[in-house]
Amino acid sequence: MSVPVIEARGLVKSFAGRRVLDGLDLTARQGESLVIIGGSGTGKSVLLRCILGLDQPDAGAVRLNGAPAGRAARAAFLRDFGMLFQNAALFDSLPVWRNVAFRLLEAMPRAAARARALDKLSRVGLGPEIADRMPAELSGGMRKRVGLARAIAADPRVIFFDEPTTGLDPRRAAGINRLIRSIVTETGATAVTITHDMTSVRAIADRVAMLAEGRIVWQGTVAQMDDAADERLRAFVEGHPLD
Repeated sequence: MSVPVIEARGLVKSFAGRRVLDGLDLTARQGESLVIIGGSGTGKSVLLRCILGLDQPDAGAVRLNGAPAGRAARAAFLRDFGMLFQNAALFDSLPVWRNVAFRLLEAMPRAAARARALDKLSRVGLGPEIADRMPAELSGGMRKRVGLARAIAADPRVIFFDEPTTGLDPRRAAGINRLIRSIVTETGATAVTITHDMTSVRAIADRVAMLAEGRIVWQGTVAQMDDAADERLRAFVEGHPLD
């Protein structure tokens, strides 16, 4: 079995005396699309921040590509990493193509970076006519697609998706879900998505992990999720409050 791309063991993280992560264990393997679900405030974003090194856990450890997540291992991981932020997080002062090519411009000539940006925009269904537009001129769905093009611009081995369909109508959300699934399948990248949208879960996931009470309380395939008896999972999937 291959070495996990991401491995979290016993993660603990508290804020102002409130324990958000409480001994969490999680693994993501190469080429897998892992979707993490859970209610608001359950620690999904904190887990992401601990993996990326934006927050330091109080206890436990993160391993990246089999190595402890020290400075060198994290730097190597981030070189092969892309992310689609919840609200696309585009730079409003830069045209679309420079948003997509933001990291590329550090490593290649401007003309080559622009050509790569146009190629990635095409991959997400956007034509060259938007390359010189400013983000303020785009619809919400187009901004999300530009954010996705930026996430895949450097052909990363790992891509994180933070609530990728938030704020989109069902038709545009379905389009983003199809793009994410096809990109993961075609590139063999590892995808880690956090979402509360069950439509996205069913469209994107190879494996689902539910975070509650600071831990992963259930994990399995989408088919196993539909047959699971866990009350917390059933309530979340069906949109019912727990008693």
